Amino acid sequence: MAIEHACIRVVRKPWGSTDLRPWSKIDDDGIAIGELWFQRAAIGAPEPALLLKLLFTKEPLSIQVHPDDAFAQSIGLAHGKTEAWYVLAAAPDATVAVGLKRQLTAAQLRASIEDGSILDLVRWRRVAKDDVIFIPAGTIHAIGAGLVIAEIQQRSDTTFRLFDHGRRRELHVDNAVAAATAAPAENQPAPRRLTDARTLLVVSPQFVLERIDLPPRSSWRLDAKRETWVLVIEGQAQAGLMDAFVGESIFLESDRTSIKAGPAGLKGLVAYPGPDPLPDMLHNIGTQSASSRSGLTEVRT
Repeated sequence: MAIEHACIRVVRKPWGSTDLRPWSKIDDDGIAIGELWFQRAAIGAPEPALLLKLLFTKEPLSIQVHPDDAFAQSIGLAHGKTEAWYVLAAAPDATVAVGLKRQLTAAQLRASIEDGSILDLVRWRRVAKDDVIFIPAGTIHAIGAGLVIAEIQQRSDTTFRLFDHGRRRELHVDNAVAAATAAPAENQPAPRRLTDARTLLVVSPQFVLERIDLPPRSSWRLDAKRETWVLVIEGQAQAGLMDAFVGESIFLESDRTSIKAGPAGLKGLVAYPGPDPLPDMLHNIGTQSASSRSGLTEVRT
């Protein structure tokens, strides 16, 4: 059983940003921060299956691919890396790349990595705030400049780079060719409303990603039967005795907590291991009235 206010690990990246507001007030002395990793606060706690991150891009990331579980285990790793992105903020011309424009043979993919033409073979698309992009393991992908993204993924840092915009970091040609699905990406199902408060964004064997939209001053109970991450993206809330503001995360596992939305309501992301959505995860237990805020108890259900 666990309910924790997640702590943060700062990860510097050459493509990162020095201004993370409003998502974080962290200042790393002018050094670019690319990622904030949410970690369990309890010392010695078991490592979660999922990793929740915030990404800040002032420059484009490398074109890359992650292995699936089978390939990862064949090279001595515990598991692969499937991920999903939720766009928190985007410059007007911000883009991401997902999959290729056409199918390639392994030899053609290798040649495109070696001569740099892979940059013109990936399929770029514009993105905007609140877009959701699912990246199954094996999908060739990239994130462009001008984005703030919440990412949920299998807990793995295994990345095979195919192109790196002249940064002179290592490319992983052999593993990239072996791990990649060198073809256009499959169509992604549209988000689906589960209840007035819950929208299903991604469902996969690895994880489920939802968005919750809670009205101002409403009260809820969250039942976390599995490892569960809650990220505040708009508004604020009180989770049990903990306050949670924009850019902060709560971790729960095999436990439950009350959630009281703030005066502007709460918009958040909720992620937990798949393969299926939890139908009874969130329960509405009332709306706080003006009289109850003054000390009198009155709950409308």
